[in-house]
Amino acid sequence: MDYLPAFHKVAGKLCLVVGGGEVGSRKAGVLLEAGALVRVVAPEIDAELLAHKNVTAIISRFAPEHLEGVMLAVAATDDREVNQQVSELAQAQNLPVNVVDDPELCSFIMPSFLDRSPLMIAFSSGGGSPVLTRMMRSKLESVLPQNYARLGDFAVRFRELVKQRVTNPPKRRIFWENALDGLVSEKVLAGDEVGAEALLKQMLDDEDNVLQGEVYLVGAGPGDPDLLTVKAARLISRADAIVYDHLVGKGIMDLARSDARLIYAGKESSKHTMPQDSINHLLVDLAKEGLAVVRLKGGDPFIFGRGGEEAQALAAEGIPFTVIPGLTAAQGAAASVGIPLTHRDHAASLVLATGHLRDGQGLDMDWAMLARPRQTVVLYMGVNNLPEICRQLVAHGLPGDTPAALVEKATLPDERCITGTVAELPSLALRHQVRPPALIMIGSVVSVRAQLMPATAPAEAEAAADTALHAAA
Repeated sequence: MDYLPAFHKVAGKLCLVVGGGEVGSRKAGVLLEAGALVRVVAPEIDAELLAHKNVTAIISRFAPEHLEGVMLAVAATDDREVNQQVSELAQAQNLPVNVVDDPELCSFIMPSFLDRSPLMIAFSSGGGSPVLTRMMRSKLESVLPQNYARLGDFAVRFRELVKQRVTNPPKRRIFWENALDGLVSEKVLAGDEVGAEALLKQMLDDEDNVLQGEVYLVGAGPGDPDLLTVKAARLISRADAIVYDHLVGKGIMDLARSDARLIYAGKESSKHTMPQDSINHLLVDLAKEGLAVVRLKGGDPFIFGRGGEEAQALAAEGIPFTVIPGLTAAQGAAASVGIPLTHRDHAASLVLATGHLRDGQGLDMDWAMLARPRQTVVLYMGVNNLPEICRQLVAHGLPGDTPAALVEKATLPDERCITGTVAELPSLALRHQVRPPALIMIGSVVSVRAQLMPATAPAEAEAAADTALHAAA
């Protein structure tokens, strides 16, 4: 059994599709994308197919004369007798024929295609499991976004120039590997073809094809590797060097190349392996070596990640950089534990704040603003200062019975969510030995958790009662 004839062979040729339903429309669409002229035969035909300029529609049941003049045939009806008739007549005329979901009647298979022209990828199970091939296509489609077509066009545009300038074939292959798996490709995928062209020409002008390095400030999300963005995963997997923080999970670091330089920067609460100034200098130095550098941070680089300071340091040294956002911990925690950050009946605004200030200056927060009604307050890095935070909020007008929660290790397998009230929160944290990384979530929205995740409510009520008894004792 053969596969679908090469796309360039069906372009401009007449092909037959018998069946005008969803499956027939999909098969016709594959042929139309390849440039074929398509004759569709069916008692009923999809309106979109009817309107296509390269479709000849015949509103009828299949008849032998419908095979006249076609290059190949596809039977996609839900009537096996009709499908078998198409198959037998086509094969008698030596015409390639495909019958959907019936390999025994096929002389060729139509794979599931992922089109990133000029890049084309085909998936096939030999007709055994079309659903599986479509699933695999969908998985790869998420890894290869639509703008990869742009990268293919870029490579085609500069193919001849590179061939003229890099005459040695093995060296030319390495040149293209470096260009298409490095900074040039990232520029193209980001839509900066002018910048990509400048980098490519810089590579051509340099005898050793050495580029200036670039830094990517990448958000690793709240911890669960599945919440990493596609772009972040791609950059991690191709980075020459990765400078990563304490909150970046192992599953995420497993994406790094085996030969990548991995540098641990720490950034654990009150325990930094590397001071921020040293990190800034390190990023500059690595980029000046010509490396593609990923600065990997838990959450989002620009939300309590000090990414702004690093970006300033890079800009001051003229180092190109790109910021790749990630899900911040508040978003991850909210989705994972069933506490909406905003809700029409509970909170019209959201405040993200940090529970400590830089350089050990102590708590100097806008307590009146944080204590306002009808809002959700999420405090990062505040567990160690929790008693003072709750005391100040109550002192500035927030009712002590306002619902509140502590979310420890959000989105990870050992995640915990402990709910109570603002007044109870310090004793709850002590009783349950809550440790960073943990978020403090305050506001009426916390009460919604009992409705969204009712299975957790009895256990949390029991924990709160246990805490009260312990305090009384």
